[in-house]
Parts: sequence; structure tokens; C-alpha cells
Amino acid sequence: MNPADPPTLPFLPFALPEIGEDDIAEVVDTLRSGWITTGPKAKRFEADFKAWLGDEGDNTDGLHCVAVNSATAGLHLALEALGIGPGDEVITTTHTFTATAEVVRYLGADVRLVDIDPATLNIDPGAIEAAITPRTKAIMPVHYAGLAADMPAILAIAQRHGLKVVEDAAHALPTTSAGRRVGTLDSAATVFSFYANKTITTGEGGMLVTRDAALAKRAQVMRLHGMSRDAFDRFTATVPSWYYEIVAPGFKYNLTDIAAALGIHQLKRLSAFQVRREQIAQAYNEAFADLPLILPPQAAPGDKHAWHLYVLRLGAGLAMSRDAFIERMYAAGIGCSVHYIPLHLHPYWRERYHLAAEQFPHSQQAYERMVSIPLYTAMTDADVQRVIRTVREITRA
Repeated sequence: MNPADPPTLPFLPFALPEIGEDDIAEVVDTLRSGWITTGPKAKRFEADFKAWLGDEGDNTDGLHCVAVNSATAGLHLALEALGIGPGDEVITTTHTFTATAEVVRYLGADVRLVDIDPATLNIDPGAIEAAITPRTKAIMPVHYAGLAADMPAILAIAQRHGLKVVEDAAHALPTTSAGRRVGTLDSAATVFSFYANKTITTGEGGMLVTRDAALAKRAQVMRLHGMSRDAFDRFTATVPSWYYEIVAPGFKYNLTDIAAALGIHQLKRLSAFQVRREQIAQAYNEAFADLPLILPPQAAPGDKHAWHLYVLRLGAGLAMSRDAFIERMYAAGIGCSVHYIPLHLHPYWRERYHLAAEQFPHSQQAYERMVSIPLYTAMTDADVQRVIRTVREITRA
């Protein structure tokens, strides 16, 4: 290297979790306790999550929180508890990760994929209503990138047609809809994700939230092999309690105490995490306002965007492909991603349901021009400015 050359900056990844000393101490405490699978920390995390849902006055009466090892598991458990099975249909968006749809297939039911609203990138309520058939049993909206789907419209459609709503809220912590926190709405169930790149993380993990006591009980039983009593209850009782019964062929979906230990302290910092994410998003908004880009939609006045993702769309005036944009970002040492390759483009979904891009024009058009740039709380102000500087250089070249 020529001594006059500027130093090479380290690669800036697309996402990184923010793990604090309290998180580490709680995990160490769990390891030392001798109880590392589902136990007291998982129960505490469930209780803390319910308390958090109500700490701004949202109604949590009768609310049940069931900790699971992934949001995928939570969605599967919710649909299974609702009795979804062969012959049934569930409507969801093509513009999502495959987990949203694959859980329907786990149960032998079919998926009806519909297009998105081109402004919000969330599922289009009008497309939902047009897709309803006599076989439809449920609707699964996805709160894309942390912006709430149009839940008042979706819940009204569900009520008119006698359908259940299961919210895929993997991106939606701590999103609000019409002034209420996602997780406290009038859906049958809501499922959050605590994957490594989410607003809070347990490494892998999720939370199923419902006011339906029967659904919650079924999910609790089915998350651990269909056992009538979980291991924590059996192994900590003061009287012999080895006996259990298998009441259904369940799954292995329980959240470990090691993972829950992370979640306990991550949850305490959720509000601060969201504030920092919003600060970064607003810095991007201001910096990119004059560029040939379509910026992400904002939350409605009075509502909160989780800012799980910051998704740019290249404008028509930019003579550059999305892939070229990403290549240039990577060449500058900045990681990017694309959310998502729509389901109608994947071989399994395309071939099973005979799908074509023309059926989903808004999702297809968005996909071809979209790119997610780094947005996470571990970013420094210098990191943010580096992303801004690079995007501006690329789009104005």
C-alpha cells in the first residue's frame, strides 16, 4: 500500500446484534444454575413479555405468552391449534420469507399468495378479500420491515368472512397499529421473532401471543412433544411427579433458559433499541431525500415503526440495476441484503401453485429495485455516515 493511501475501512456487515454485559451475566447465571433447558428463565421471559406489552396501557387481560425456539415454530403452533389442516387455505403475502407460508404446508393445508400494496409493501387488504374461497380458514398478514399492515381493514375482512387472523410479527417489535401495540390486537394469535438480526434477540427464538386460552394451552402442550406436563414442572415438584401423558404427536419447539436469559435483558432495552433504530432511519431519510430513490414508507401519525429493515428502492431515474448497486456497496465494504425474493419466484411455490410474476406486479416490481442497507443499534454514528456517504456516491456517480 502507498503510505499516502487512506487506510482500508473494516467491512461493515448488514446486521449485528447488540449484546451487553447484563445479557452475558444472565446467561452465565443460567449456566451456573444447572437449569439450561426450558425452566425458570423461560417462564420469567414470558411473564416479562406480557408485562411489556401492557406497559403503555394496552389491554393485556387474558393475554398468554408462549416462548418458542423460533417464530416459525410459533406460527406453526398457532395454525395447528386453530385446527388448520388438509383441505383448508390460508391467505398470506408473496412478499415474505418462506417460513410464513411453509408452516401452512406442514399442516397439509394450502397457501393462497396475494400481492402487496405498492406504497407500504405490506399485504393488500383488497387482494386478501378477492382471494377468499370457501376453503379459506385464516389470514396471515406480515408486518413488513417493522411497519404495521392495515390491521383494521384486515380484521374487518376476517370478521365479515368468519376467518382467523395470525399475525407474522417477526419484524414488528415494538410496532403499533392504530395506537395499539402489535401483540394486543384482536387477532387469534401474534408471533414475534428473536432471531439474531431482530430488534431484540435470543439467538434463535420467538413468542406466540394470544388471548385464546385454549389456543395457548394447545401450543404449550404441542411445543414439547405433546406432553401433558413440561419438564420444568415435573422435575421441580416437591412430590414424586415423574408421570406424564402424551396427548398428541407434538413438536420440539421449546425455548431454552440459555436463550431466554438473553431475552430478559434485551427486552429491558427494547425501547432504547427502537429509538436508536429510528434515529438511524431518520438520518437516512434526510440524507437520501434528494436522490433518485424511493424511501421506506413511514408509520401513520401516532404510530410506531420498529425499523427492523431500511429498504430502499432504486428510482426510475437511476440508470443502475439493483444488483449493480449491491456490488458497488460491497466493493466499498458495506453489506446489504434483499427482503425478499418473493415466494412466487421460488421453484417450490411457483411450481406447486402455477405462479407467475404477472400475478404479483407490485411485489415483482419492488423486488427488482429494492435493497436493504445496514440498520442496527450497534452501528456508530461514523458507520451511519459511511453508509450515507457511500449511497450518495453510488447514486450520484
